Amino acid sequence: MWDDRRPASVPRRTESEAETPVGPAKRGDRTDRTDRADRTDRDVLAAIAREAGLHRVHFVAWRDLDDPEAGGSELHAHHVAALWADAGLDVTFRTSSVEGAEPMEVRDGYRVLRQAGRYGVFPGAAWEVIRAGHRPGEALVEIWNGMPFFSPLWYRGPRLVFLHHVHAEMWGMVLPPTLARLGEVVERRVAPRFYRGARVVTLSESSRDEIIEVLGLRPERVSVSAPGVDARFAPGGTRAAAPLVVAVGRLVPVKRFDLLMRSLAALRERVPDLQAVIIGEGYERPDLERLRAELGAESWLDLPGRVEDDELLEWYRRAWVVASASQREGWGMTLTEAAACGTPAVATAIAGHADAVLHGESGLLVERPEEMAGALERVIKDEVLRNRLARGGLERARWFTWGATARRSLEALAEESARRR
Repeated sequence: MWDDRRPASVPRRTESEAETPVGPAKRGDRTDRTDRADRTDRDVLAAIAREAGLHRVHFVAWRDLDDPEAGGSELHAHHVAALWADAGLDVTFRTSSVEGAEPMEVRDGYRVLRQAGRYGVFPGAAWEVIRAGHRPGEALVEIWNGMPFFSPLWYRGPRLVFLHHVHAEMWGMVLPPTLARLGEVVERRVAPRFYRGARVVTLSESSRDEIIEVLGLRPERVSVSAPGVDARFAPGGTRAAAPLVVAVGRLVPVKRFDLLMRSLAALRERVPDLQAVIIGEGYERPDLERLRAELGAESWLDLPGRVEDDELLEWYRRAWVVASASQREGWGMTLTEAAACGTPAVATAIAGHADAVLHGESGLLVERPEEMAGALERVIKDEVLRNRLARGGLERARWFTWGATARRSLEALAEESARRR
């Protein structure tokens, strides 16, 4: 049996609700609701910061939103930083340099400082925060994305850690064997000694369970703040005439797009008019292009690279189903974005996916990537199932907003501020 990891506030749909047809969003109504929600979020965040005596927050991160390899972690940090800044906090985001990007810029109300490279950013960002000195009303947010900044060693003020998931076997996917072993030792054995009492926020209950079990962090110090879904992701447009599978993500080993492509090729033998699109960019592109040629899939499998927001929205709306064969995720934001457009998902049953997708309600989860072809075939060929999962996904997605994400994260930081006072 799959766990129903719906937040406590999310009710199950009644039978009458389940039969409600899904139509295009009423854009004017949606915009009005969004504007009201934004004003409410701003007021709530400002009140939390004021009560906690917080006025300045330093973020330290390996990458930021403008990095060519930016993904869900960077999108999550951007939304939180932007909403906090909009509520009146002075937010500075220190990260690594990006070719072609300015060393300093203001993005959506918060400052981005890019100094040092991929590895130099760790001591460099720490030194800049230390040099600035700690003043009352300041706090730090560390984004632990594989390699930590070890902020417990050098920052004494209120501190929050965003940790989306354990990297585990990901080290061996992206680094040479010696460095991979070093990374795993740091993550599993060294870092937990310093972070055991740190205030940690992760994206999902399943990721929280994994962090506690694998890293040994204290359960009462690890909380969950699910990512939001932009209001622009909503039903509309027209479904593709032929079965269309869409996948979105960085073209890197952990996403296992090679396994997904093989599953799609097997599915094409049973669904001759199948079309597929894998959206994203990354260093695995040459290998995936060679695999596409090897599978004879150039005519029906597209690799368009990164696309603009409006085009991504259109792909979500045209798709019959979205798919992810990823091996590690903190959540699976692309699956929730598609769900908000009325498109169900088929994904691997990993931590994160188990929260983003409710098995049998908003999509299907498979234990092994080899099972994806069969699950995709079920969704494509069974229109009743597909429509039911689409309705479930819409109901699921409507509960996730970036305002709620920013609020829960700021509440955790405010608690740390109060505890240290």
